[in-house]
Amino acid sequence: MPLGERHGGDKSESRYCGIETEFDDDMPNLLSYNVHGGFDFILATLMDPNYRPSLLDNDTSRSRALPFAGSDLVLSPSQWSSHVVGKISSWIDLDSEDETLREDSEITLKQEIAWASHLSLQACLLPTPKGSSCANYARCLNQIFQNLGGMQLWLRIPLVKSEDDTEAKNPDCMGEGKVDSWELWNSFRLLCEHHSQLSVALDLLSSLPSASSVARWFGEPIRAAIINTNSFLTNAKGYPCLSKRHQRLATAFFDHSVQIVISGRSVHKVPVGTSESHVDNQIEGWRHPLKSYLDYVAFLYQKMDPLPEQERFELGYRDYLQSPLQPLMDNLEAQTYEIFEKDTCKYSQYQRAVAKALVDRVPDEDASRVTTVLMVVGAGRGPLVRASLQAAEETDRKLKIYAVEKNPNAVVTLHSLIKLEGWEGIVTIVSSDMRSWDAPEKADILVSELLGSFGDNELSPECLDGAQRFLKEDGISIPSSYTSFVQPVTACKLYNDIKSHKDLVHFETAYVVKLHRVARLAHTQPVFTFTHPDHSPTASNQRYKKLQFDIPEDTGAALIHGFAGYFDATLYKDVHLGIEPSTCTPNMFSWFPIFFPLRTPVCVQPGSPLEVHFWRCCGSTKVWYEWCVTSPSASPLHNTNGRSYWVGL
Repeated sequence: MPLGERHGGDKSESRYCGIETEFDDDMPNLLSYNVHGGFDFILATLMDPNYRPSLLDNDTSRSRALPFAGSDLVLSPSQWSSHVVGKISSWIDLDSEDETLREDSEITLKQEIAWASHLSLQACLLPTPKGSSCANYARCLNQIFQNLGGMQLWLRIPLVKSEDDTEAKNPDCMGEGKVDSWELWNSFRLLCEHHSQLSVALDLLSSLPSASSVARWFGEPIRAAIINTNSFLTNAKGYPCLSKRHQRLATAFFDHSVQIVISGRSVHKVPVGTSESHVDNQIEGWRHPLKSYLDYVAFLYQKMDPLPEQERFELGYRDYLQSPLQPLMDNLEAQTYEIFEKDTCKYSQYQRAVAKALVDRVPDEDASRVTTVLMVVGAGRGPLVRASLQAAEETDRKLKIYAVEKNPNAVVTLHSLIKLEGWEGIVTIVSSDMRSWDAPEKADILVSELLGSFGDNELSPECLDGAQRFLKEDGISIPSSYTSFVQPVTACKLYNDIKSHKDLVHFETAYVVKLHRVARLAHTQPVFTFTHPDHSPTASNQRYKKLQFDIPEDTGAALIHGFAGYFDATLYKDVHLGIEPSTCTPNMFSWFPIFFPLRTPVCVQPGSPLEVHFWRCCGSTKVWYEWCVTSPSASPLHNTNGRSYWVGL
């Protein structure tokens, strides 16, 4: 039974909670027992744990069926697929010094994966690598991946990072010599070349590493979090509960479609016949021994705030790579205009900025006789025209507006709006590119919404350079300035999506993306700033910036897949607009961040600075970005001469 529902039509995989079970050759009974107990799926051992291929002679092995937990016929195909995650034998050690154990492990792993594929299981849980080396384990998996079909393999990794490298290691918990389980995972995933069917099942122990260390996992492909009953505390009423840090982590997992799995035996004596859950699965007085743990996980899920309307709208865009707009080369479609026009928060900020500019431009005593000339360049279907007129009404100022738009289709809409809204005599429509229009008079205020996710990536500087010639010497530009920002991120899903294209072009393209399954590894830093109007005789829109990021020491090592980019704009004086995380405008959805990928991910060790370079380059027909990393190791220069990605002038 799902844990709950956060909003109408909640389809998140994290609604489903599983249970880790011991080997049982009566699979129908095992499944029925746990599903009737309230769990949605079981982590079930597929093979008798006593089985070893080396103990069988050749004649016996040929004539005898493998000791799996029942045949494929004991459950329906949908039961196998929806309610069972296969658990590969935990004794397997593919990098053992013992040759017999190593060979047995290799044979058994391949037999169990083949059986799981035959059952059409959606996933299998792989045991944690036993030693400090996992090369042979990864080699066998690479062979398996070549013929695997669609099944996911979850590598079991304990969530461990010693804050003191001299701490004793637990060889049963993870590879000896590893004080940071992320490094074990990273070694394994690099040996498997970031395979998209390899993901993580994190074992949550009773103590957690630092918040920074835990945060880097959210850029990794985590599918499940396994919580042992020993990790639960006891509340005042005797029920199991989790520490505040574990609660926050579980809630974050829910938000990232990570499924919780309960493991172990009941260690809490809950009063018989009672439950803190609103929904209690009791059949004729019987209650699953781990039901109180399940109830608590359900309680955590149900007490989460419902997703705001904006986030529900953005769900389908999470981690979906989109090519940035080419606003000068292409005309926007009506549907695109409509989406942007619904962003009321953005236009209310523009209205505030225009209102302040009008008041500063025209004193109260001149308000009735002075008409301010305002030009909207890139008027689209009129939202900035409307915001400007509302600002004039609010401040009791007189306006004359020129609405300049190059898209002939949007111009049709503007003409109909003038009649519909009664803007005749106030608004003049100009069907022209702002860079080539010869204005009949100069403007007091120039208003535009030409900003992209990275501020200047939709050619706002070039457009406003062309338009500022018809702005008065003391005229006001809204926006008056904007700055781009970047930060390094772990983004395994984005990297794999780009890698799937198997070409250079996609790794040298900057994408607009609603970042979700990412780990932001350092605070943002400013990159390029543009100010308008810019009357400098040597003004250039080319830029270069070298940045150094210091990842917090307690984070541990991390893998950088690329850089997330944002912008912050000053519309006028203290009115700003932006998506930079620390100052972002709330409830605004017109812009998602931009993502600059790295062709080869860069591993950064604790205390080692990350040095990155960004260039904004301008040619006669296009503008493009180039980027590279020079420390801790050098990457190739990306997008040299705009060979893969550019914005056309």
